[in-house]
Amino acid sequence: MSAPERIPPRGVTAAPAEAGPHPAELLARGELTVRGRIREASNAALFCTVALDGREASCIYKPVAGERPLWDFPDGTLAGREVAAYEVSEATGWGLVPPTVLRDGPYGEGMCQLWVDVHAEAELLALVDGEEPEPGWKAVGFAEVGEGRTALLVHADDERLRRLAVLDAVINNADRKGGHLLPTADGRLYGIDHGVTFNVENKLRTLLWGWAGEALTPDAVEVLKELRDGLHGALGERLAALITAAEIDATRARVDALLTSGLHPEPSGEWPAIPWPPV
Repeated sequence: MSAPERIPPRGVTAAPAEAGPHPAELLARGELTVRGRIREASNAALFCTVALDGREASCIYKPVAGERPLWDFPDGTLAGREVAAYEVSEATGWGLVPPTVLRDGPYGEGMCQLWVDVHAEAELLALVDGEEPEPGWKAVGFAEVGEGRTALLVHADDERLRRLAVLDAVINNADRKGGHLLPTADGRLYGIDHGVTFNVENKLRTLLWGWAGEALTPDAVEVLKELRDGLHGALGERLAALITAAEIDATRARVDALLTSGLHPEPSGEWPAIPWPPV
């Protein structure tokens, strides 16, 4: 697969405010034009523009044909999992995943996701000295930083991150890295790169362990109750076109388990808890 040369580093452009097609409709029906390739991505990821009815937006297109085979996920399923993550995010009402659709494109069927511009000044992760985080931060664990020195990895005690941690627990995200967190200038936070999700086995790997074992917020509990209903109704029907019946059943079981415990999950010890590389 070939494409024009690389573009500047990734951002995501939040949904344009002017009147016109909904971003998901724009992505699904608009004319898709490849502008460049993101070479840092492990799978083929193409920077594109999409245009419909006089409106244009930037987006990422990941064709199924460019997916790298993985030992623990069926071949050719990553694009569908990305769309499934968006569907679950929308069902929460939290809007944590940029608009994402499955569509045909220049290199065949693939995932198409709205591009989002990152607000680089927003600090969500840090390495600090000491054994305890400062107020406003949550500890993840210790990391080697070279020359025999260790530092404490922390993330912000931020409600947006906490909601994302709940979403990741529901979709069984096996790869929540720091580079997948996209804060925007208007104060929103998006998570991207959800191809390795919805496995029937427990594969949660994330940098957002700061709330592990703590009680879920009342807001999260209410959202999980709505998700439970949706997974047995319209949301489950939408997911059926994207992931397997066994994976939907496993998602229902994870929601039930969260509601039963009332707690953020803790590392299981059966799987590496933090993705590598972490960023």
